[in-house]
Amino acid sequence: MIGLPKTTEFNKRIPKQKFYENLDISPALKKIFVEQVNTIYWKNKIAISTTNLAAGTDVTELEVFEVRLSSPVLDDSLLRQIDKEIPYHILFLLEYKGKYQAWIGYKEAVASGNKAFKVNGYYHTEWLAEDELPLKLEGLNVDAVYENFVRQIAGDKLKTETAGESLKASVARDELEQQLQKRIEALQAKIRKEKQLNKQMQMNTELKKLKKELEVL
Repeated sequence: MIGLPKTTEFNKRIPKQKFYENLDISPALKKIFVEQVNTIYWKNKIAISTTNLAAGTDVTELEVFEVRLSSPVLDDSLLRQIDKEIPYHILFLLEYKGKYQAWIGYKEAVASGNKAFKVNGYYHTEWLAEDELPLKLEGLNVDAVYENFVRQIAGDKLKTETAGESLKASVARDELEQQLQKRIEALQAKIRKEKQLNKQMQMNTELKKLKKELEVL
């Protein structure tokens, strides 16, 4: 799948019941499993044991899960829960009626060091044919392969003119951009509703400041 070496193929179907019976999930999340997911396949395992890649420092293995859906919409809280519980990095391929979306989150170990992970926001592609997915196995070690998958899926969101910017820094910059954009949109809505001219002027000053911060990023 997605042009990965045959040595990485695993192709094991995982009953979705195993996820919601063995994971600590809420009734609402169990409902998502039941209603939105048909089947889950563990398609590939990218590791030093299955490739000629060198070991990674932060990423020991990269799993590829294919999640076949009952509808073209999936609540990403389900992916987040799977990511939190499984101590490996995961590339999700969502399938619906022969089309695919690639989803991946920026995932890092928490400071406690007990194999617990936190997952920031997810990046995903549009619905595409499998051979149109912008995914290539690139890099000399597992860390680099994971980083390149995140950047390939994120596209312009993580593009940077700063040479050598780490993935963590790129993701943090993107999150800050999103926060600023939300603040700008909320302030613009307030300005449209405000009747008093002096308050409009104050908010416009703040709006210019936020837009300048966004331009700098």
